[in-house]
Amino acid sequence: MDSMISPLAVIETDQIGDNVVIREYAIVRGGAVIGNNVVIHPFVIIEGGVKIGDDVEIFPAAYIGKPPRGVGAMTRPMNFTAKIDVGNGCVIGPNAVIYYDVEIGPQTLISDGASIREQSKIGSRCIIGRYVTVNYATLIGNNVKVQDHTWLAGNMRIGDRVFISGGVTTANDNLMGASGYVEEDIVGPTIGNGVRIGAGAIILPKVVVEDNALIGAGAVVTKDVPAGQTAKGIPARFTMNKDAA
Repeated sequence: MDSMISPLAVIETDQIGDNVVIREYAIVRGGAVIGNNVVIHPFVIIEGGVKIGDDVEIFPAAYIGKPPRGVGAMTRPMNFTAKIDVGNGCVIGPNAVIYYDVEIGPQTLISDGASIREQSKIGSRCIIGRYVTVNYATLIGNNVKVQDHTWLAGNMRIGDRVFISGGVTTANDNLMGASGYVEEDIVGPTIGNGVRIGAGAIILPKVVVEDNALIGAGAVVTKDVPAGQTAKGIPARFTMNKDAA
């Protein structure tokens, strides 16, 4: 089928698939690749080096391909490759910002206002909720649900089938910037497969939450959580997770 491209859109690429809809005031830069059956709503910006798979819908004012920019106050070097790969069947919500050097697996939802930083990878069939921040170099597995307003620290690892409730906070620097940026010291938590994390929990740097553990709402997790254990309280203490027994 023929594509429907508004005359008010700015299209600088010729790599556009079949049956594509691009609404007014959208901008698609040269070097971008758009798959088949893609819908791009008004005011979306897609930079060069971005590859959009088939059957993707991108809602208004999403920015895909933002270059990371450091200023004098930044201590972490801005290293990235100017490319993005968005898998088939994804949905990207309004005002979402996806930085360069990101991979998003098929059938994943990036919700309204979410921010996905450079060097991050998100698996298939995930939900990244509204106004979630996925910080730099964070790896997220398949079938992961991250609820609204959660903050995932840089250099963090999340396994498969993980549920993270709303307002969860993670950290990656116990010294809070006092020693500058030392790569091996700035490490976020590692979350195993099948972990569930309750609303408002806080997980501190380098903590390992092993497979099928449960973190209670509002818990402050300061040390590793063994597989199948439940962590509750401030600081969190462990009991056996009945579901894993």
